[in-house]
Amino acid sequence: MDEPGRGPAGSGRVGLVVARPVRMLGTEPYFMEFVAGIEERLAARGVSVILHLVATPEEEAATYRRWADRCLVDAVIVVNLTADDERPRLLRALGLPAVLAGTWDGPPDPPAVRTDDAAPVREAVDRLVELGHRDIARVSGPARLRHTVARTAALTEACHEAGLPEPTVVEGDYSHESGARLTAELLRGAPRPTAILYDNDAMAVAGLAAARELRVPVPERLSLVAWDDSVLCQLATPPLSAMSVDVYQYGSSVARSVLELLDGGPVEARWSPTARFVARGSTAPART
Repeated sequence: MDEPGRGPAGSGRVGLVVARPVRMLGTEPYFMEFVAGIEERLAARGVSVILHLVATPEEEAATYRRWADRCLVDAVIVVNLTADDERPRLLRALGLPAVLAGTWDGPPDPPAVRTDDAAPVREAVDRLVELGHRDIARVSGPARLRHTVARTAALTEACHEAGLPEPTVVEGDYSHESGARLTAELLRGAPRPTAILYDNDAMAVAGLAAARELRVPVPERLSLVAWDDSVLCQLATPPLSAMSVDVYQYGSSVARSVLELLDGGPVEARWSPTARFVARGSTAPART
């Protein structure tokens, strides 16, 4: 999105940079719900959001430098936290106050609204084990992201504790294309999984289509679970079981932390709403 003209610090603008292809935002409802939750709470205080889309981490860093140099924003929201993330250090050096959103176990400065990625994965594995599944695979998001690492670790531990074989994890990029391609690879491999977890809704819907093309019936021979629940999941045939989280409320919580930061007072430690398992037609007992 275009940036506004030069404005003084204290003008009531908060920046959010998303390093992601624009085409993917159009097919994945998650970020739009997240931004909507942020905007509604900030708007009540007369604060607006600058949403800027970039393709690379280098472009994201350049955006922060430009914003700081031109005094365009009073604070920024940082998403898609990575291992050894350099952005908190950069923002501190630029003098840009920040709120982190996501999986974070670093220092309390800058403040963060944290997510619990382990407990929902364990719940999903428990549900699948109850249905008799033993060969579980996962189509993840980019491996560099902290929440991807946390979910992979939780899946491995949960399968080990349940006495299951090591889960197969393949790395996607949240796109429809990667969901379809990686699902086909998993279903052509051996042993073929009886259940697949996906890190977002777009990849899960694509995985459902790939299974249909390979004539692997869902849920009779294959159970599928999406991480983000959405209308895409609910309108699929069969409807996709999903780990559902109130993304709008998550965004609202981030906005509350931003307002506390702008007010100059202490910022309360917050967590995003916990994802919960919603069973639909894409999960069923495993058949041997």
